[in-house]
Order: sequence, then C-alpha cells, then structure tokens
Amino acid sequence: MAKVSDQLKRPFSYTYNVVVLVLLLIFVSLPKVNRMSARIVARRLGSKLLHRFAPAATLHSHATSFGFKEVNEEEKSQLVGNVFTKVASNYDIMNDLMSGGLHRLWKDRLVSKLSPFPGMKHLDVAGGTGDVAFRILESINSVSRRATEDTLEDDLQEETQIYVCDINPNMLNVGKKRAQERGLGDLGSLVWVEGDAEKLTFKDDSMDGYTIAFGIRNVTHIEKVLAEAYRVLKKGGRFLCLELSHVDTPVFKQLYDYYSFSVIPVLGELVAGDRDSYQYLVESVRRFPPQEVFASMIADAGFQKVEYENLVGGVVAIHSGVKI
Repeated sequence: MAKVSDQLKRPFSYTYNVVVLVLLLIFVSLPKVNRMSARIVARRLGSKLLHRFAPAATLHSHATSFGFKEVNEEEKSQLVGNVFTKVASNYDIMNDLMSGGLHRLWKDRLVSKLSPFPGMKHLDVAGGTGDVAFRILESINSVSRRATEDTLEDDLQEETQIYVCDINPNMLNVGKKRAQERGLGDLGSLVWVEGDAEKLTFKDDSMDGYTIAFGIRNVTHIEKVLAEAYRVLKKGGRFLCLELSHVDTPVFKQLYDYYSFSVIPVLGELVAGDRDSYQYLVESVRRFPPQEVFASMIADAGFQKVEYENLVGGVVAIHSGVKI
C-alpha cells in the first residue's frame, strides 16, 4: 500500500514543484515594490493547484493544530477555551512579564492606525480584557476634547458604540471588572458580547472598524474569521489585526526561540501555576502563518490595500485591510 500511495503522490508532487519553481523565478526577477502582489497571486494559484492535484485524503482532513499537536476540529475550541479560562485571572500580569510591557505600546500602535472617531461603531474581537477597547475610547475622548463644536461632539460621543466580543466568559468578566475600576462600568458606549469570531451575530455592513489582538491564531478556521470580519464591516471599514508573528533575522530568531520555549513556560508555571497553557501559547505562534501568507489570506477574504507592519523585528505584526 505504501508504494502505491507514493506512486499516486508523484504526479501531484512533480506538477506542484514545477509550478512553484516557475513562480519563484518570476518572483526574484520582480522589483521589490511589486513582490507583495506577486506573493498574493502565487499563493492563490498554488492554492488552486493544491485543490486540483492533492490526494482526496489531504483535502478532506478534519484535523487542526493545537500548538504542536494535531487534534480534531471539534476539540480545538474546547481546548483553547480551557487555556483562556485558566489564564484569565493572570492575563494582564503575564502579558507584562512576557513582553516586558511592550504589549502596551503595540496596542497603542494598533489603535493609532485605526484612527478612531466620535460616533463610530467598532467591533473588537477576542478583546475580553478590554485593553484595546479602553484605548479606542480614550482616543475618541481625546478627539472630542480637541473639537470646537462641543454640542455636536457630545451627540456623536453618545452614538459611539465599542463592542467587545469574546468567546470566553471568564475573559469578559476580567474586562468588565477593569471597566468598573476605570469608571467605565456604566458607560453605554462600551458593550460586552459573548460570541464566536467564526460566527458573529452582528448585521452585515454594520461596523466602521474591526480589531483583533492576539486572538486570531487561536481560532479553528482563520478564513472564517476573516470572512466574518469582511461581512460585518461597512464599505470603507478597516480591518486591523495585531498578532505575534515570525522573526526572520537568524541570530535574533535563535534568541527569541530560546526565550519563547525556555523562559515563557517557566514564567507561566511560577506566576500562574500553569506551564502547559503558556507552552501552548508559544507553540501556537509558531503554527500561525508567516506575515506574507497571512496577508494573502486577508486579500483572499476580499480586503483591499492589504499591508502589514513588523514590530520588534517581526515578534509581532499589525496587518490591515480595507473593505471597498
């Protein structure tokens, strides 16, 4: 059986490798400024070839990744849910420890790229602790204070709606508690919603903006999340994703890998009493698509003006796109 299987795979392997080689030769001959578009086209063509020539068993697999493990799709959401239920109470302090406080600057950068405005309807997905939502509200308040037409701005302020959507109720409870501590607990502009990023309950074309920070790598189907983001955004609406990503510089990558696998799980065990959850979080980053592949997935979902910005040498990246 093994020999027959190998023979069946050879035509696909040969055809696919030839196409990849041709695309590579085209790519290296292009000017640097055109390479992003070339990568997107190459991925789309490669995806079509894969579906045409790949063995049926490959195409219909229902396995997905949970860190470095392969699990059934039905299991992943429950396993991820268990992780975030465990880490919820220590989520903020662990973020500070793991990033040296840099996650605060990364979120500031995300919100600055969003350019929030009074009266906007915004959806922050996987944002249960409220970190991004609070920054958006602070930015809107800052815009309002600088405005000259106070009455008009007050009316717009009341129309502002920031929806914080998270699948994990424990994470949402952390965010609600933090909102109370900040005096935002009774603010009508801040709405907490328990929901699934792959099956949003919001109407089509209802949001001016969509953000997801450190959440998309934990979903089962990234393409479904992107499709839902596209669906709920209005024309002209912006998609922004902040996510841990891939470091390219060899020496820095070695240091980063050592820190990720040798230090972060130990911190999780010492501070949160939970090594396994932080081992998963590190592994999930390595299984997430590289920057250019993820950018092409965003383009495949229908977004235009797709781009990304690497921070700290690619430790994190901010991806963006516009619905036109």
